[in-house]
Amino acid sequence: MPDPNITVEGTPNPNAAKFTVDRNLIEGGSSASYFDPETAKDDPLASRLFSVEGVESLLIAEDFVTVTKSEAADWEALVPQIEQAIKEVLS
Repeated sequence: MPDPNITVEGTPNPNAAKFTVDRNLIEGGSSASYFDPETAKDDPLASRLFSVEGVESLLIAEDFVTVTKSEAADWEALVPQIEQAIKEVLS
């Protein structure tokens, strides 16, 4: 399967970004929120994203993930790591 196509958008919150993916991430039009690695342990995508240093919380919906980063983390460093994590899980 080819790598997923991912687009990144800012949000009104400067510590959050929306990563839209050309794949279904969650079934049935629902969503899931995770605020720590422990609650994400049964979700392969969320678990992998929490392994990226600086990721604080996640909202996973049908075709996107909103990632909230720590205040100290830098988007320039995080975006490629988050994109790589998504590709690893979905490819």
